[in-house]
Amino acid sequence: PPGLPPTCTPSLVSRGTQTETEVEFKTSPGPPGLSNGPPAPQGASEEPSGTQSEGGGSSSSGAGSPGPPGILRPLQPPQRADTPRRNSSSSSSPSERPRQKLSRKAISSANLLVRSGSTESRGGKDPLSSPGGPGSRRSNYNLEGISVKMFLRGRPITMYIPSGIRSLEELPSGPPPETLCLDWVYGYRGRDSRSNLFVLRSGEVVYFIACVVVLYRPGGGPGGPGGGGQRHYRGHTDCVRCLAVHPDGVRVASGQTAGVDKDGKPLQPVVHIWDSETLLKLQEIGLGAFERGVGALAFSAADQGAFLCVVDDSNEHMLSVWDCSRGVKLAEIKSTNDSVLAVGFNPRDSSCIVTSGKSHVHFWNWSGGVGVPGNGTLTRKQGVFGKYKKPKFIPCFVFLPDGDILTGDSEGNILTWGRSASDSKTPGRGGAKETYGIVAQAHAHEGSIFALCLQRDGTVLSGGGRDRRLVQWGPGLVALQEAEIPEHFGAVRAIAEGLGSELLVGTTKNALLRGDLAQGFSPVIQGHTDELWGLCTHPSQNRFLTCGHDRQLCLWDGESHALAWSIDLKETGLCADFHPSGAVVAVGLNTGRWLVLDTETREIVSDVIDGNEQLSVVRYSPDGLYLAIGSHDNVIYIYSVSSDGAKSSRFGRCMGHSSFITHLDWSKDGNFIMSNSGDYEILYWDVAGGCKQLKNRYESRDREWATYTCVLGFHVYGVWPDGSDGTDINSLCRSHNERVVAVADDFCKVHLFQYPCARAK
Repeated sequence: PPGLPPTCTPSLVSRGTQTETEVEFKTSPGPPGLSNGPPAPQGASEEPSGTQSEGGGSSSSGAGSPGPPGILRPLQPPQRADTPRRNSSSSSSPSERPRQKLSRKAISSANLLVRSGSTESRGGKDPLSSPGGPGSRRSNYNLEGISVKMFLRGRPITMYIPSGIRSLEELPSGPPPETLCLDWVYGYRGRDSRSNLFVLRSGEVVYFIACVVVLYRPGGGPGGPGGGGQRHYRGHTDCVRCLAVHPDGVRVASGQTAGVDKDGKPLQPVVHIWDSETLLKLQEIGLGAFERGVGALAFSAADQGAFLCVVDDSNEHMLSVWDCSRGVKLAEIKSTNDSVLAVGFNPRDSSCIVTSGKSHVHFWNWSGGVGVPGNGTLTRKQGVFGKYKKPKFIPCFVFLPDGDILTGDSEGNILTWGRSASDSKTPGRGGAKETYGIVAQAHAHEGSIFALCLQRDGTVLSGGGRDRRLVQWGPGLVALQEAEIPEHFGAVRAIAEGLGSELLVGTTKNALLRGDLAQGFSPVIQGHTDELWGLCTHPSQNRFLTCGHDRQLCLWDGESHALAWSIDLKETGLCADFHPSGAVVAVGLNTGRWLVLDTETREIVSDVIDGNEQLSVVRYSPDGLYLAIGSHDNVIYIYSVSSDGAKSSRFGRCMGHSSFITHLDWSKDGNFIMSNSGDYEILYWDVAGGCKQLKNRYESRDREWATYTCVLGFHVYGVWPDGSDGTDINSLCRSHNERVVAVADDFCKVHLFQYPCARAK
């Protein structure tokens, strides 16, 4: 830093075609006991320098500037020999530069391999010898009290310590006093799952999305607005795929898919049985018994829910029966190689189990083994379609009070199945006591039937896929009344009977609707239907905006927990940010286009294209005068913005990153930008001064940032876990009061740390 006495004066010596640049030190008076050491290797420790560009271990250096007392100032070779830079010194001919570059890269890589064996070395001060050419001495020095270093995939990342911090030991290291509590879940998993919507005895609606089972209590009257409240069962470690509710209306079984934990170890599929009143887990069933995941579940009804039937997602779709109270398996059999979509016990006879799925209906007889683990037997009888066309899929079925079974299929038909005496004329069936055949057929929907629901009054509801109709059927499959779900909610996925005449309908576009056939339906829960990438919060209201791969741009009201509005972008939205006024919002797309929309009228007021690669971050400056757009073409585009945010014009480009832009933040004065890239660079830019890269990162150590979303930097390097590959942390955000930082990772977790989080581990 300026004002401190120099300790050494480096001079660069280049010897013909030698592949290593050597540094010669001329000693100057320094503190007693200081000895001169060898130079640092390329890509290793980085020191403050007037012309140095440092980030992710790559740097370009020029004339050395004096370092702090007691610190060696080794000079480093240029970052890219084939790219001319001001103040870079090399007398090598152009033809020799690529060879020098490759040699330096090889030596640097060897150093990194030696050093990156353990992340214990973050912030370490001990010199480490590393291999070099003949006659060279290479050691890695960290600047005592000036910088810290972390390694990602063997790449060193040097971060300078702000001047106000005397010791890292003084920084907070424990968890913050604040905690995270799940408040609300937007969305419902209807797009690709079944058996996912039920009503409990308490009147709460139970459904799932991701790893969470949601218990939702609607507010208002039938068909009225949402509101209500949510509770959450959080016992699962990976995505929940199916539900079953016990006959007592209190206990719930939920099955999860296989996954991996944060250490990469496999998580086995399992079924949880839990109490919906206390949210406490009562039983864990089948740990180690299922493959890939749990596909379908059902409680028995004739014996007060003593047994649970499970179908897993293995190739053979293993069908097993379990004792609910003891958690032991009573019987197991391979069901079919075709997909199984539904399972259920006959409500009047627990020895009869039905499964349906791709091109089949199977009737199972479970005998013996009650109370004796593994001694039970399961025998199968196939449903005979006879003269009726065999459908491609049978997604759902329901038991009628008279013992018959109704199935809904992909042809839009409701088939009634009944038992018939054995048919000795049919080859291969002479020994059977009875068969299950089709008694009646009714064409109910255009396209597939996704859901059937038996109501308390004995009528049956069917829900269609392509035609989105809900139809009520009386005895003899006579249609009584019907309603159609609006197209933007998608097809009917699941139906549940609520209190009184109220119905709950889950849709394939992840919405939960409430109402009845006479009055119609309105949404109480809505969500995205594909990966969510963009998220930003309103500067002054309790609202936030999201966008993603389903091409929907959604504005959500955080107080009413409802969707304020949604528009179709026609393209994938990946990032968004509100103007400080809140009047407009900028949205970056996957094609290099970015839009500015009026948040009230939803009209597009600006439509611009920068490059042809996806945009990963858009960010307004705190005063709203500039808009920065980070692209996968390694460039940050800067636009000057009008006071209302509606108009913008190109101001400049920040060019210098060697990989795609991942995160960026503005300084509080709106003049500077800090950015991260895909190869772990941390670069700083003087926007007001003409979008110039600040070569000396040391001078930016005390700069204050309006937001902190960059995942790399001194203030947040402690959030990175041991052994991280550099992609484990996806996003990060500092709180407005600058006391905590929230982190989202690759392992389904949201973490809270004290800010600054600048201590390893």
